[in-house]
Amino acid sequence: MGIDTDTKELKSIMLKLLEEDEEFRLVVAAKLGIIEILNELKRLREDFNRYVEESNKRFEAIEKRFEVIEKRFEAIEKRLEEHDRKFNAILEEIKNIWKVLTEHNRRLSNVEDMVGVLAESTYAKFTLDMIMHECSVSGDKVVSWQRNARIDGEDIDLLVVTEKKVFIIEVKVRPRHSDVGKLIAKADIARNRFRDKQVIPILTGARIGREVMSYALDKGVHVYSW
Repeated sequence: MGIDTDTKELKSIMLKLLEEDEEFRLVVAAKLGIIEILNELKRLREDFNRYVEESNKRFEAIEKRFEVIEKRFEAIEKRLEEHDRKFNAILEEIKNIWKVLTEHNRRLSNVEDMVGVLAESTYAKFTLDMIMHECSVSGDKVVSWQRNARIDGEDIDLLVVTEKKVFIIEVKVRPRHSDVGKLIAKADIARNRFRDKQVIPILTGARIGREVMSYALDKGVHVYSW
């Protein structure tokens, strides 16, 4: 009992010293190796704090880099938006220019058509005058003439009928080989219609190339070039 009593008193004294006496606590902790553990924990805490601090610095640096990259992207987006705006403006201008050109082409085409019709009418008149003059010299007489005549469904630019002859005239500003072939076919049709008259095919125009002229003459076509 005495020993137990002494032990209890000793424990009580030690607990009190541990609570009230800091120096005693340190001595006990040193004996038990607690101080070393605490120091290690302190070092670990310091290392952890340094790691956290360095990590925060790294994250801050990364955030700054991302901010720089984000600003660059924003600048690029603004440039792209500006380029898109300029491109759309240019595209709209091209559309407007295309509309103007289309209208000009339409008007020019109309003018060309009018000039072509006028030129063909002029060449037809010259050819008619020439035929009338030749007929007056030869003693033949013009019975009739017709612009844009039709024979068996075929269009004839100028049809001149005299007492002895029939003139099938093809009027082209710039005739081609195919025009010569068409004229010959029309002359053949006219021969079936006017069996008692001589059918004479005539190609007339202003810009008749040498090859076309040579080809027409070889096929028995008369050529009037103005």
